[in-house]
Amino acid sequence: MGIAKCTNGITIVDMELISVKLPPALRAKVAAEAQRRNVSQSTIVRESLERVLTGPTSRGEASCLDLAGSLVGSLRSGRRDLSTNKKLLADAMVSNARRGRKRHR
Repeated sequence: MGIAKCTNGITIVDMELISVKLPPALRAKVAAEAQRRNVSQSTIVRESLERVLTGPTSRGEASCLDLAGSLVGSLRSGRRDLSTNKKLLADAMVSNARRGRKRHR
C-alpha cells in the first residue's frame, strides 16, 4: 500500500486507530525525528513499521549481516592491506590454518 497512497490532502484516509505503549526513551526519539522532518509522530511510526514488516527479513529469515553484523570489523589482523594484497592474504590464511593443527611428534 505505501505511505504515499494513504494521504488525501492533509487528511489520511482508510486508516485504523491502534494504541501503542512506548518506553519514554523511544517516545522521545520518535518525537525528535518527527520534529526534525516536520511530520507527525504517526508518520514516523507508520514508516518504521512498514520498513520492518516489508523488509527482506520480515519472514523470520536472518541475513548474513544480521547474523554477523556485530562481528564485522571487530578483529584486527595487524595488517592493513589484506583485502588488496593477495600474497599477504594467502600467507595469513596459511598461517591461520597451521595454527589450528596439532603437531605430531
